[in-house]
Amino acid sequence: MVAMSDITGSGDEKKVPQGLRPDGSPYRVLVVDDSMFIAKQLSQIFTSEGFEVLGTAADGAQGLDRYKEMHPRVDLVTMDITMPVMDGVTALEKILEFDKNARVIMVSALGKEDVVKKCLLSGAKSYIVKPLDRRKVLERVVTILSR
Repeated sequence: MVAMSDITGSGDEKKVPQGLRPDGSPYRVLVVDDSMFIAKQLSQIFTSEGFEVLGTAADGAQGLDRYKEMHPRVDLVTMDITMPVMDGVTALEKILEFDKNARVIMVSALGKEDVVKKCLLSGAKSYIVKPLDRRKVLERVVTILSR
């Protein structure tokens, strides 16, 4: 007969949050999106896994400024593509001009495959499709951070 604890586990194993480096310090993220809802959703996904959200920005120009202010403390940027003032493609290019090692993941609505491809060719490390899927967001982010 199988004991219930064999199926569920003893409960003693602690799951290590995905937002922590091997030394236990958090990876630091900048979220750039003009949708307050998406910015908040991404921030919640990150903080729930131990990431430190250094800040958010509502357009590409703000995102570029925040990145420059926070450099070199930023480990990763999530960048929406369609935003007012400065779009995500331009902001990506300008961040990479400033720091060629920047890790930027584009956030895109469905149907923007051509723009996403341009971003990847310009130096974006990956992309996330809206609506956000928590598991996929974390999967992509962790993959990029572990490279």
